[in-house]
Amino acid sequence: MEQTYEGLDCPTLKAMKVIGGKWKIPIIFNLSQKTHRFGELKRSLCPAEGSITQQMLSKQLKELEDDHMLKRKVFAEVPPRVEYSLTEKGRQVLPVITALYNWSTKHLA
Repeated sequence: MEQTYEGLDCPTLKAMKVIGGKWKIPIIFNLSQKTHRFGELKRSLCPAEGSITQQMLSKQLKELEDDHMLKRKVFAEVPPRVEYSLTEKGRQVLPVITALYNWSTKHLA
């Protein structure tokens, strides 16, 4: 069921469904720096926020992939190698994340 605001679809709520939560913005930011393998991405996430579990990282990556924010590339090797990178849609949200960062450092410091 779509969330609505005053009976209308609310684009902001839809956006928050895609990038909201504790881990999605840090994941997107880290992938904006470079392509990551799963373990490398897990280690790169902010330790000050606590460690993300393997299960939670898998869930968040799957949701971002389903929303076409990142792509998952599987290499036919033994052991299997998987790399994650941002799609164009994922890169387009970076100015929004930067604006949130700037607002936060100005008003919540």
